[in-house]
Amino acid sequence: MNGVIVIDKPQDFTSFDVVAVVRKIIHEKKIGHSGTLDPMATGVLPLLIGKAAKAQSLLPDTDKEYEAHFRLGITTDTLDITGLVLSESRSAVTEEQIEELLPQFRGNIMQVPPMYSAVHHNGARLYDLARKGIEVDREARPVHIGKLELTGFDKGSQEGILSISCSKGTYIRSVCDDIGKALGCGCVMTALRRTKACGFSAEDAVTLDDLRSIADEGKTESIIRSVDSIFSCYPALDISDGQAKRFYNGGALLLERLKGLCSMENGTVYRVYGKFGDKENEFIGLGEIRTETGEMVAMKKFAE
Repeated sequence: MNGVIVIDKPQDFTSFDVVAVVRKIIHEKKIGHSGTLDPMATGVLPLLIGKAAKAQSLLPDTDKEYEAHFRLGITTDTLDITGLVLSESRSAVTEEQIEELLPQFRGNIMQVPPMYSAVHHNGARLYDLARKGIEVDREARPVHIGKLELTGFDKGSQEGILSISCSKGTYIRSVCDDIGKALGCGCVMTALRRTKACGFSAEDAVTLDDLRSIADEGKTESIIRSVDSIFSCYPALDISDGQAKRFYNGGALLLERLKGLCSMENGTVYRVYGKFGDKENEFIGLGEIRTETGEMVAMKKFAE
């Protein structure tokens, strides 16, 4: 069993919890996931099954999309509603005030990771230090927020919803906290749903209960997406039978002999297809352009 199963992660499950449950349901030991979601978060969690697990370190750095609920007038140590309340006050922020400051958080920005995060500091996880009551200085890191829109706000309850598209490594809790600081009233994230990851959307996902039912009917294969679907953001390249054999055996391919290249830029990655065994147009693996040698080299092979 090889490919991708997109799970709609339930609340109060860690990403590793989901992997453990799916292992039991589909009886497959080799499973990886494509990006951690906090226990309070729900939504899109692509799982890499079988040989697809080899792709975990090669996942394209595509934007993720979220729907984040927030409440103004409160701060916590975790920056979300599950944490210890540090301050609470009445606020009377308007929708217009929020809209006015959102542009400053769009684009390339610097973000300080929260103490309750898996970031390392001198060999220790920040969340381990935080649980001991230790707070350390953290360096701001570059992240990109492509979309940040207020899609709902209730002035009475001071609660709202943000639609966010962002780069890998962005902490949505920190976005909410920074907005609260800019407004001068504090803010916590009250709920988070990931709606897109690795090119997969919520419409592609199944719940754990759905997966159990599908597995009980012996139809698991019907919801497994192909390994190459993980890399759909890369252009495809068809190669000859001889080139396919050479590529699979680790040999580089001369660029001048490759047909159908849409880009010759150094570092461009392609999904490479060709004959493998008795299979035509098989996804063999990923190839990378190396202009200094005039070759395409094999990054990772997936054909078996």
